[in-house]
Amino acid sequence: MITPAKDIYASRADRGAAIIARQDPVVYSGGTYADGTSAENVAAYDRDGFLFLESFFSEKETEALLDEVQRMANDPAIKQREEAIREPGSDIVRSIFAVHELSPMLQRLSRDARLANIARQLLGSEVYIHQSRANLKPGFQGKEFYWHSDFETWHVEDGMPHMRAVSCSILLTDNVAENGPLLLVPGSHKQFISCIGETPDDHYRDSLRKQEYGVPDPVSLQILIEQGGIRSVTGKAGSVVFFDCNTMHGSNGNITPWPRSNVFMVYNSMENTLDAPKYGLKPRPEFVATRKKFEAIKPLEPTQLQA
Repeated sequence: MITPAKDIYASRADRGAAIIARQDPVVYSGGTYADGTSAENVAAYDRDGFLFLESFFSEKETEALLDEVQRMANDPAIKQREEAIREPGSDIVRSIFAVHELSPMLQRLSRDARLANIARQLLGSEVYIHQSRANLKPGFQGKEFYWHSDFETWHVEDGMPHMRAVSCSILLTDNVAENGPLLLVPGSHKQFISCIGETPDDHYRDSLRKQEYGVPDPVSLQILIEQGGIRSVTGKAGSVVFFDCNTMHGSNGNITPWPRSNVFMVYNSMENTLDAPKYGLKPRPEFVATRKKFEAIKPLEPTQLQA
């Protein structure tokens, strides 16, 4: 297999692992494209690769979102859809993808100006939803998510050209140290880890349950963690974390009785739409990676969200 020379973020090719310096900005257009958050927050995001905003949504808003996610997870019709991903070796729902299309409430959430304007500010452009999902980590049974960079997967398997996307995770339950919160490696977004192994066809069928390709090698991962440490994102329900598409992250399993539920919205720049996947791979389904049907988000102010 020959890797195209022009691909500065080549991964899963015919070579060993490598750490490659990021060639893209972290914050685009100087963080002035939109007015979503403070200059201090933008600088922190640029430095660390993430931004944590405590108690971003009200208790009432958060309870409504959690009720909606639980309704979807228990809906027999939704559980039978391909968008509903089960835990490995179990019938328990692990994730539900394309929630902004399956739920009018979550569709409005994806357009919430409080979220969308921060994404527009960081990415320096209009944005669309590349991917959305609800992640559920039930008490006693929620499995881990191993370390990975989303961009590595989106670049190889979806053909995302550049690091110009941001994930937004809304905490719907309290995330505490014991119930498997999101773990982030500060500063890791400035290095790209080229991973080992060629990607099987239809890899998404297994990777959404347990990822085995596109994961960093132990030596590269150790270097990143020794440089930046690990930040455990704990906080009250209603808090929000934005993190760069190349920030290394993962989470432990949940062996506590306390469930952990989050909703993810991945905003991608309208100037960073998908090319063909690498190495002749088949495009993943639209519910995993939007490439056909999308448009720039028109932000909704909070007063419009109940319309």
